[in-house]
Amino acid sequence: MIDDSYELLIIGAGPAGMAAACEAASHGVRVAVLDNQTSPGGQIYRNVDRATDSRNRILGKDYVKGRLLVDRFKQCGGSYFSEATVWFLDEKRRVGVLIDDKSYFVSADKLVLATGAQERPMPIKGWQLPGVMTAGAGQILLKSAGMVPEGRLVLAGTGPLILLLAYQYLQAGVKFDALIDTTPQGAMLRSLGKLFEALPAVDYLLKGLKMMLAVRQAGIPVYHGVEGLGAVGEEKLEAVRFDAGKAGLKKVTDCELQADTLLLHQGVIPNFRLPLAAGCEIEWDAQQQNWIVVTDEWGRSSDADIYVVGDGSRISGAEASALQGRLAGMHISFQLGKINAGKLEALSGPVVKSYKRHLSIRPFLDSCYTPSPRYLVPDDATLVCRCEEISAGEIRQAVRLGCTGPNQVKSFTRCGMGPCQGSQCSSTVSLIISEQLGKPMTEVGCIRVRPPLSPITLGQLSEV
Repeated sequence: MIDDSYELLIIGAGPAGMAAACEAASHGVRVAVLDNQTSPGGQIYRNVDRATDSRNRILGKDYVKGRLLVDRFKQCGGSYFSEATVWFLDEKRRVGVLIDDKSYFVSADKLVLATGAQERPMPIKGWQLPGVMTAGAGQILLKSAGMVPEGRLVLAGTGPLILLLAYQYLQAGVKFDALIDTTPQGAMLRSLGKLFEALPAVDYLLKGLKMMLAVRQAGIPVYHGVEGLGAVGEEKLEAVRFDAGKAGLKKVTDCELQADTLLLHQGVIPNFRLPLAAGCEIEWDAQQQNWIVVTDEWGRSSDADIYVVGDGSRISGAEASALQGRLAGMHISFQLGKINAGKLEALSGPVVKSYKRHLSIRPFLDSCYTPSPRYLVPDDATLVCRCEEISAGEIRQAVRLGCTGPNQVKSFTRCGMGPCQGSQCSSTVSLIISEQLGKPMTEVGCIRVRPPLSPITLGQLSEV
């Protein structure tokens, strides 16, 4: 049974949330963790405590490493609530949560939001067809059930995850048909200037090279600098069509590959809906073209009692997220009077040093995998909101009629009113408005978050 209040309430049991709980609990803080999954680990360590040896071999050492953190978390003494759906959060740190089909309101002295990342939408023609999924969905199937797609498989997009999934599929014996790289041409060359500062995290670079080499040695066709990517089919996916960059001095156009499954990926962005609901300050990252949560070195947001850690604040990766979670746990313990300033300084020093090392790779990766504008802002015929079947052309028409922000567009078109509540279309909508009006994203803004944040029945609501 969940209590009415805690000293510390953590939402999310990925690397950052688990590490924050372990650290705070070790100093005597009364902690509760709400997690929407069936077991701790988040997306990156999903199902790690139940994985078989063969699946561990496929997913690799970085995945297996998460088992140590999960085991520590289970033994830390905090209260853990799995399959807990957070449907309400306000600026007073009141949390509405659904557990075992019953709703509760919980409050806390301090709140840690460890909501992780979500895949950036990649609206292309035909992305609504059965057979088109995200790379993250493909990886979830692999981690949760050891399942891989059958038939002709194509991976397309940009970012480290698409390369990691390709490598994991090869380890699982899946020889897919092609890897289509949509990274803009010249991006790798332009990022070389940031390579020197990434050297403290050279292990990340070596892992990337190892995965690239494995794809090449497997004889998988790789198409670089791809433009015009689209999914083709009537009732389901039948083929993938694209322009394959340049062969010599000539641009190769109208390439087509037969496919039963297309896995798309265009990087990950912070899942900042809960921080936004809590009134935390956000800012626009122009390079990565996404919103980030403003935090200090401890992960503390514009609200001094709310900490936003891990990829839910800004993308940093699993190792850095866990370290930031630890720092937040230490600082909260200090704020609650569990440790003094001297102990905080002594404990945090080595963690800060390690945290900075893991972050040193980010400028290089962010420069190398800057998303292509062609896949951020689609043409008029492409669906943007798949829930309500609203195209980019309809959004532009709403702007021409006078809509100057995503909330007005939502009212005019229903874009963002479907089951996902705008989580899969809001960034695209704002980018289209920004382009159409010639205004910066800071003026356009983002879709307002309103409760219920997740679906809840009137019966469940009435029990609160």
